[in-house]
Amino acid sequence: MRRLIDEVGADGLGDPRRGRPDDRYGALVRSIVGQQLSTTAARAIYTRLTDRYGGRTPTPVEVLEDDPEELRLAAGLSHAKVNFLRSLAEHVVDGSLELDRLDELPDDKVRAELLAVKGLGPWTADLFLMFTLQRPDVLPVGDLGIRRAIMERYGLEAMPTPAEAERIGEPWSPYRTLASLFLWRSLHTTPL
Repeated sequence: MRRLIDEVGADGLGDPRRGRPDDRYGALVRSIVGQQLSTTAARAIYTRLTDRYGGRTPTPVEVLEDDPEELRLAAGLSHAKVNFLRSLAEHVVDGSLELDRLDELPDDKVRAELLAVKGLGPWTADLFLMFTLQRPDVLPVGDLGIRRAIMERYGLEAMPTPAEAERIGEPWSPYRTLASLFLWRSLHTTPL
């Protein structure tokens, strides 16, 4: 890891997706909209979604009150993503996902609460922990980029499994979020 840090440098290290910590609902909406899409496509669909609501992220109540088919067509969302947005809104409205309370919970409990929402998976939960809640010790082993960077940096013949990546990353605790940022950056940096 020391060689990696020296090679890629720390200037400007961060994630452009980092949201405002107070915009937790918006961060999850953006995550759902952007799933399995290029950054450009995700941005375009999210813009159409917010345009429908006067240029802002819709509230959970607005999502639930909107006609699902009209919302789908207006924003260019799939049926599944509309269902995922509605699931998120339902969990927030009924109180089963208390976004303002997540700071009080340990990482594993935050993951469990997020995974209860249809359409939010482990990768989304890890990125939410890292970039919205700004937790310092998250290693998103479900991220193929992280595993590819570990494979390249550790000279492995094959992509490590999530369990292997977790084992390799254990010494980086309690700063695995920072290690992840360096690993992602290494994918876009030529070693010196």
